[in-house]
Amino acid sequence: MTEQVAQAETTGQGATTPPFRYTPELANTIELAWQERWQAEGTFEAPNPVGDLSERTEGAQVPGESFFVMDMFPYPSGKGLHVGHPLGYIATDVTGRFERMRGKNVLHALGYDAFGLPAEQYAVQTGQHPAITTDENIAVMRGQLRRLGLGHDDRRSFATTDPEFVRWTQWIFLQIFHSWFDPSATAPDGSAGAARPVAELVATFASGERDLPEPHLGRAWSDLSPREREDVLAGYRLAFVADVPVNWCPGLGTVLANEEVTADGRSERGNFPVFKRNLRQWVMRITSYADRLVADLDELEWPEKVKIMQRHWIGRSEGAHVDFAVDGASEPLTVFTTRPDTLFGATYAVVAPEHPLVDELLSAPTAAGWGEDVPSSWTGDAATPAEAVRAYVAAAAAKTPEERQADAGAKTGVFTGGYAVNPVDGEALPIFVADYVLMGYGTGAIMAVPGHDQRDHAFATAYDLPIREVVSGAPDGVADAAWTGDGVAVHSANAEVSLDGLPVAEAKRVIIAWLQEKGAGRGTTTYRLRDWLFSRQRYWGEPFPVVYDVEDGRVVPVPESMLPVALPEVADFSPRTFDVDDADSDPESPLSRATEWATVELDLGEGVRTYRRDTNTMPNWAGSCWYYLRYLDPTNADVAVAPELERYWMSPQPDGPRGTTGGVDLYVGGVEHAVLHLLYSRFWHKVLFDLGVVSSREPFHKLFNQGYIQAYAYTDARGVYVPAEEVVEVAGTGGAEPTFTWNGESVNREYGKMGKSLKNMVTPDDMYASYGADTFRVYEMSMGPLDQSRAWETRAVVGAQRFLQRLWRTIVDETTGEVVVADGAGALETRRAVARTVADVTVEYAAMRPNTAIAKLITLTNHLTAAPEVPREAAEALVLMTAPVAPHIAEELWQRLGHTSSLTHHPFPVADPELLVEDTVTCIVQVAGKVRDRLEVDPSIEADALEALALATEGVQRTLQGAPPRKVIVRAPRLVNIVP
Repeated sequence: MTEQVAQAETTGQGATTPPFRYTPELANTIELAWQERWQAEGTFEAPNPVGDLSERTEGAQVPGESFFVMDMFPYPSGKGLHVGHPLGYIATDVTGRFERMRGKNVLHALGYDAFGLPAEQYAVQTGQHPAITTDENIAVMRGQLRRLGLGHDDRRSFATTDPEFVRWTQWIFLQIFHSWFDPSATAPDGSAGAARPVAELVATFASGERDLPEPHLGRAWSDLSPREREDVLAGYRLAFVADVPVNWCPGLGTVLANEEVTADGRSERGNFPVFKRNLRQWVMRITSYADRLVADLDELEWPEKVKIMQRHWIGRSEGAHVDFAVDGASEPLTVFTTRPDTLFGATYAVVAPEHPLVDELLSAPTAAGWGEDVPSSWTGDAATPAEAVRAYVAAAAAKTPEERQADAGAKTGVFTGGYAVNPVDGEALPIFVADYVLMGYGTGAIMAVPGHDQRDHAFATAYDLPIREVVSGAPDGVADAAWTGDGVAVHSANAEVSLDGLPVAEAKRVIIAWLQEKGAGRGTTTYRLRDWLFSRQRYWGEPFPVVYDVEDGRVVPVPESMLPVALPEVADFSPRTFDVDDADSDPESPLSRATEWATVELDLGEGVRTYRRDTNTMPNWAGSCWYYLRYLDPTNADVAVAPELERYWMSPQPDGPRGTTGGVDLYVGGVEHAVLHLLYSRFWHKVLFDLGVVSSREPFHKLFNQGYIQAYAYTDARGVYVPAEEVVEVAGTGGAEPTFTWNGESVNREYGKMGKSLKNMVTPDDMYASYGADTFRVYEMSMGPLDQSRAWETRAVVGAQRFLQRLWRTIVDETTGEVVVADGAGALETRRAVARTVADVTVEYAAMRPNTAIAKLITLTNHLTAAPEVPREAAEALVLMTAPVAPHIAEELWQRLGHTSSLTHHPFPVADPELLVEDTVTCIVQVAGKVRDRLEVDPSIEADALEALALATEGVQRTLQGAPPRKVIVRAPRLVNIVP
């Protein structure tokens, strides 16, 4: 390595530049050379305990304590990377390198989440196959990241589009399809309810142990046709096909998950309108795992904000279903409430505009006219309840769910003319239709208790409805505002049950028991979470490994021997719809036009029959649900992951870093994936856990969300963005703020995301050329805490460069290129400084605080720069501590110091405990709170002795002028405060 560098050092440096100065040119030469060596020697190849990757490579350790560090799956964008993208990648690399030097077998790999809409949309625009675009983008991204010096095990890299990876994604889908959630089963970790093979369910139907559901109740399993059997099983499978209401986006020609729709009812990608529509789709029964998904969050080392987001998205609510009889209705009105203890305070009921009861009430006699006792605030301008309801329902249909539930604005509704009978007191409660109630939550109906819910209170006030207090605690009653605090039940009794005087929790138990006894209600748990819509009307995704029997339409899984089911070649990649703004525009997926592929003749055990393939594809979340497992065993052709490898890298460690859940040791990525990728992958992993495929019950034990790098952007008088790098800052005069110009024209500055559209994008390639990768790495890691967003400032990068230049000069003579360190450990002061830095930097790296670690390294470098000589022991410790953040220069200096092998696996320095013990400490001596002197004292000095020394100091004597102190406060060994 040194020979290559030496050759570069003698050329292209300029007449005034010392020949061995650490310049960007020298940095680039060093970095490229070391990257080649790492690649050639397999420096970062993590050996598996068994299997194809078990053989040790040069420099790799025998597998011992494992450490699995991961970045969130990147999508290979055609735009390439800007300097904000590598923040998390550098952070994981720093941690991986540090843990590797601490003797751990570190697995750090990076693959590519390569299916998805961007490549497909580019294919629609240009006709270029998405595979070509994807491969080109991966090549660009891989090159940019390799130049950063990341310590990835390249043997484990893959793309989700690779045929072998597609094969195992489809295999996992089949495992989910062949499973059902048995509430009576016990999961391997003791949880109630678990996935079990559908074959076990079939056996219970065939033996008569389990009755068939409607409409087959009373029939024998053997009497059912194949289609009837599959219809029965679809009601249990964790993956099933059904006609379901979906988020249909004609503009994208596909269905979207709830999480892919913005708050204003448009697509997250492309901002197209999204409509509710019934389509036949694959659905995954993620709701079966809602309780376990919530419960296991408590044991994960995740940011609390992410846990809160998942809990909110799952939306687990315990309460009761209460049945209210309704005159003229075929069924009672069932409401869900989390506060059944307030039933005696209900004064009206509300149903969603889509509730089935609405149509029944519109045809009831009460819909024909307003009653004499109906207040005018209920009637509005409509002549009849039917007229009012129809107009209101039509207006509600034009709103998005988010608009309907927005907190801003008054809640409106209309009286239906119908009444619901409260089961606890027989009171007839008026039924209103209101759009803030949604069919997707609970039962689509609520009982309103305005005395103890502020939204109900506002509605009751606007519509002249009674407001009653049934929970004590409001100092001024509930007439003017709802009381939502704690208290005991009041005014809540009938001839059979009394809640009066009971606290809320006990009152809930009592009233639920009474309702169940009377057949008027039952305790229950509801969820905001909905089952996962898993079909996309796209081309660029994994095909479903199923076919449909043409004769009876039943779904038939293909055998594992036929995997992977590959995408066919098509001439047109675009999903077709006739009107991007029309909810009724029919979807036509690209695969439906591949007729030779879509209709096939196969022998699947019933002789040769004609089948139709599914012409939808899986969403891009499919591959990212399990990719971390494939890093462990990427070449295995027999299983997705060998059990012994999953146990080695991910098994739980009740007394170790993975806790009782197991999973990836460290997972770094953006918080934007909190309720998409992270929730979906947890669901898949739990199914695989129940089926015995994995030993860990969670995929990611520790999660870290990095912040974002933002940058200034500039607009001219037209509001058009101008190139940020061409803007000139003009200093203000007289204390005024600076101004900014572009080509002599004044421009406005704003602050936000970095990107091409804002013309403020800085690429890693720019940084490599101007400063080198190590300087770029040090700058990004020193900008501030990793979990906070920070502002990019190219001019500030020079600070990181100067640190590395000082580090270089500490060891290498810039004129001769000779190593200038002295043998030995050096002076005691230097040895103490090194020991303290080692102790501090170890703590900072372990806590993922590289910014403060770098600050400690700079302090030590400055100390050594000012010292008469640099001892070898200090120089080597400094180089080793710098290696995680600036690995290339560290490797080069390590070699110049006489070492022949890479420092990658060299032990991280350990501080000598004796050098951390201070011989003396500084004691502050104050008089009346003001510092008057300082003492250097033994850390173990007694209080009496310290007091005597303090009173004898010149500063105290001068201040007291012979007067005795009134009081002396001693905080040995660091403070003495004298009160005169």
